[in-house]
Amino acid sequence: MAVIVSGKALAEQIRGQLKEKVAAFEGEHGYAPGLAVILVGDDPASHVYVNNKEKACVALGMKSEVRCLPRETTQEELLALVDEYNAREDIHGLLVQFPLPEHLSQKAVLERIDPRKDVDGLTVANSGALASGLPGLVSCTPRGVIELIRSTGVQMAGKNAVVVGRSNLVGKPVAMLLLNENATVTMCHSKTQNLKEICAGADILVAALGRPEFLTGEYIKEGAVVIDVGTSRVEGKLKGDVKFDEAEQKAAFITPVPGGVGPMTITMLLDNTLLAAQRQAEERK
Repeated sequence: MAVIVSGKALAEQIRGQLKEKVAAFEGEHGYAPGLAVILVGDDPASHVYVNNKEKACVALGMKSEVRCLPRETTQEELLALVDEYNAREDIHGLLVQFPLPEHLSQKAVLERIDPRKDVDGLTVANSGALASGLPGLVSCTPRGVIELIRSTGVQMAGKNAVVVGRSNLVGKPVAMLLLNENATVTMCHSKTQNLKEICAGADILVAALGRPEFLTGEYIKEGAVVIDVGTSRVEGKLKGDVKFDEAEQKAAFITPVPGGVGPMTITMLLDNTLLAAQRQAEERK
């Protein structure tokens, strides 16, 4: 029976440390790290997520600013607001909540965000830095995945790691981070053949394909670390990409859904905001 890796518990532990670091930063510089979030439209899930981010910011002593724009906001108006936040010295992290309404371009927004403030780690500059092994800001969910694996005590170096899903948001950066930890990484996707056999050989399996309970017990190696990034709503309940009851019987460690990767995403966002503030403070010296 697997040990359940609680993202909630790990997030609380890291946030306790972050609160001390934020207080130390404010003591040294005379201001708190600032995070701005832009939300366009009325997507209920996005509003809940942004609200949670704001609460978490305030709890750690950070400056939080949320700007809600109507759905009919134009591309020009949105980019003008991005420019405004790029220029403000009291805002160190900037996040535009995706998905955007259909008439707005996510690509144009990412091209406009100052990479130094890109706490979501999605700009080409930060993605390129990660791929090149250079310092940058790394996507929050992938960072959370690595911290969850690290918390198990399992060494990633030399292990066979399989990432199912190749999105820019999760799959690709998780694969890069695992490579940085010296794991041997296989990336799988919708066109992968023999997926079951590949997954069943994984010491570390990261599921990020967005198909509820697709990975059954047959996909899990005995003693594996299983990190489930998936969140699909099925009959009002959140389900992961892994069939938990079956995987739990074979894995050594497994994250639940909910309560696994989710809490770590916002925690890593806060950590990125502090890191961005520290780097910008150094630049100003």
